Amino acid sequence: MSRILAIDTATEACSAALLIEGDVKESFIVAPREHNERILPMVDELLAAAGLGIQQLDAIAFGRGPGAFTGVRVAAGIVQGLAYAADLPVIGISNLAALAYYVFRVYQHEKVFTAIDARMDEIYFAAYKVSAEGQQTLLIPEAVVSPEDATGYQDQDMTGWVGVGTGWRYSQRIPFTPNVIYEDILPHAQDIALLGEQAWIQGEVMSPEQAIPVYLRDNVAKKKQER
Repeated sequence: MSRILAIDTATEACSAALLIEGDVKESFIVAPREHNERILPMVDELLAAAGLGIQQLDAIAFGRGPGAFTGVRVAAGIVQGLAYAADLPVIGISNLAALAYYVFRVYQHEKVFTAIDARMDEIYFAAYKVSAEGQQTLLIPEAVVSPEDATGYQDQDMTGWVGVGTGWRYSQRIPFTPNVIYEDILPHAQDIALLGEQAWIQGEVMSPEQAIPVYLRDNVAKKKQER
């Protein structure tokens, strides 16, 4: 079994989780603009409670985006520093995938439309199918789109489909309606740890310098100019 530390600061939430041999402990708080001050103390508390040093871990996972630009950079920078210091591999997990895994883990939903509010009248959007064993399949690739352009399944049977994430605040503009919508759920480091363990077992790891954010929207300034 594995020992995985996970952190996430990509949205308003700030969280850290420690997975040890299948057991996960998490520290989670909604604290906009306080990620820098809060995330490392969370990590220290989790490691101290487990009686572990950072060098005793197998890997560090992080929410690599999409999400808030500053928040995603914070997570990437901290993970790079910790992983370099401890000579550990890194695992980048999509924050949209983490949302899908959350509603599978908590509510047993297997067909999930994920959406995070991207500001600028857009959402980060993707769709996943999660198997009973917890393995994810990406059905609609991650994209940053207007709510009206979040298409792909609007003409198909919505039975069993749910929506999760802050992007569903725009549900009246999205051209299809899942059976259930959980618009207030934010990504959790616990799900990043669990997905990170799957990736670690499959050898899907990277070196610390490869731990870079995934923004989807590459250049905010350019976007504003185009508008």
